[in-house]
Amino acid sequence: MNRTDSMGKKSKKGISSLGRKTCGLPFVIAMAFGAASTAHAAQFMTHHVRDVVSQMVAHQVGNLPATELMSIDVVLPVRDQAGLDQFVANVSNPNSLQYRQYVTPQEFTARFGPVQSDYETVKNYLAKYGFTIIGGSLDSMDIRAVGPVSSVEAAFNVKMHTYQHPTENRIFFSPDREPMTSLAIPLWHVSGLDNYSIPHPQLVKKGEYAAAHGISPDMVVSHATTGSGPSASFLGSDMRAAYYGSGSLTGAGQTLGLFEYAGINASDIALYYKNAKETNPNNLTVVSTDGTPTTCSGGSSCSSDGEQALDVTQAQGMAPGLAHVIMYVGATDTAIISAMTTTTDSNGVLPLTISCSWGWTPEDATTLDPYFEKMAAQGQSFFVASGDSGEWTKTGNAESWPGDDAHIISVGGTDLTTSSAAGPWKSETAWSDSSGGISPNDIAIPTWQQISGVITSTNKGSTKYRNGPDVSANANFTFYTCAMGSCQANEYGGTSFAAPMWAAFVALANQQTASNGSTAYAGFLNPTIYANNAPEGTTYSSTFHDITSGKNEKFSTEKGYDLVTGWGSPQAALISKIVQ
Repeated sequence: MNRTDSMGKKSKKGISSLGRKTCGLPFVIAMAFGAASTAHAAQFMTHHVRDVVSQMVAHQVGNLPATELMSIDVVLPVRDQAGLDQFVANVSNPNSLQYRQYVTPQEFTARFGPVQSDYETVKNYLAKYGFTIIGGSLDSMDIRAVGPVSSVEAAFNVKMHTYQHPTENRIFFSPDREPMTSLAIPLWHVSGLDNYSIPHPQLVKKGEYAAAHGISPDMVVSHATTGSGPSASFLGSDMRAAYYGSGSLTGAGQTLGLFEYAGINASDIALYYKNAKETNPNNLTVVSTDGTPTTCSGGSSCSSDGEQALDVTQAQGMAPGLAHVIMYVGATDTAIISAMTTTTDSNGVLPLTISCSWGWTPEDATTLDPYFEKMAAQGQSFFVASGDSGEWTKTGNAESWPGDDAHIISVGGTDLTTSSAAGPWKSETAWSDSSGGISPNDIAIPTWQQISGVITSTNKGSTKYRNGPDVSANANFTFYTCAMGSCQANEYGGTSFAAPMWAAFVALANQQTASNGSTAYAGFLNPTIYANNAPEGTTYSSTFHDITSGKNEKFSTEKGYDLVTGWGSPQAALISKIVQ
């Protein structure tokens, strides 16, 4: 079933991945329900079964044990989808009287969220089938529960089989059919019923890059020469100096969120700051959204905390005065993102800027849209790394989602040069592996990309589908990183580094907004950025570094917007433009 929202996105049946562990080990499944008002009782409005299963491409090899426990996250419907679409369009539109007049989570529930009676109905339904309720809330639209495979099969009228993956040397699990329930209310999605696509960080090591390109590692000569870290590598503080400068904003009073599929060892953050000879802000809190461990033991469920650690240090480097950095850890996207829209810091404050440096292929590319819209309605900015394969594809290592969703801010990669250690910006080109392009999930072009001067014959963008990325920042193999008790210089790169930089940069703008006595925070920035920058003029040249040299696998940089670096990287003056 398709629908078109007021932001220009066509919801289309697709694919989404959630539970992440292999068959035979404990694993987590999240189920999401949401619906348009026209849905029929017990109808799921999104797709669940992978094409390789429904078309019998993947060979069935067995069944999941009936007694194996599964952790599920049941998300209830959004009410008045058309009204929510319009509200998000208005609250994000600089020309609207509702611009940045955000709602709280409680106000969102009252206007668009599920009603209490439906919430209780779903809880009772799960309990009836043998699930134990372990969390969730009405405001987060979800109910988290644990039960055996037999309960999942009975509650949703499916059989949980195992299959040989058609392109990877592993077994995955999946339902044999689209789920159904006996509930008298419409449903949206049961996320996590398969582990066909395992989420991966948008992080690349030089050796892996060399292997992918058929060259020896010593031929990858990219490295920083003017950084403040060991071997002249870049620290997060170098990125602050390059993109923000010596201004007084530090992110004080702001809470930043990190979307993660695995936990972190705090000792790696301490080691980074010890070796960098900088002060550890000690502002990190790790929240498990569904029982996923908050630390990383180095086992199969968390082989490394490198992604998680760099997200922290890049955010802290750009905004060293952040009040809180909250890392939301979970096994499924709905469990993580639902918590991010309701779980606050110790002062009751939501994370207003959020970074996600992971990619995966969903069962259905519309699955998270209710939460993306909820974030926009609440004034939360969600930045997603665009990827590290130099292109966007629907599946595989270059899979685009969620970087090509129309409700997020997609962040590409550049190669940055500074004037000196902790010095100002000097020059910048495109990072050749910066992923972007035209949405392979056929997500319709949003209204803000239809502005005259954005998509041109020169940049070769699509006038039908969503283009990306939107913005960019340094992603080359120029950083200092620590993971699992050791550190490396100039070995890792990726748009993983760029996304938390942007989240922290916008936290500086939100600090300025708060100091002005306002609550008109940045929120979903794309409509504002595109309106300000097209056609290019003095505002654009003073707020962005326009990247005009370099290319990725399919596209070249161009003057103005392009499908390699978007509008480019930020300048300090962008903050005052955001705050206006």
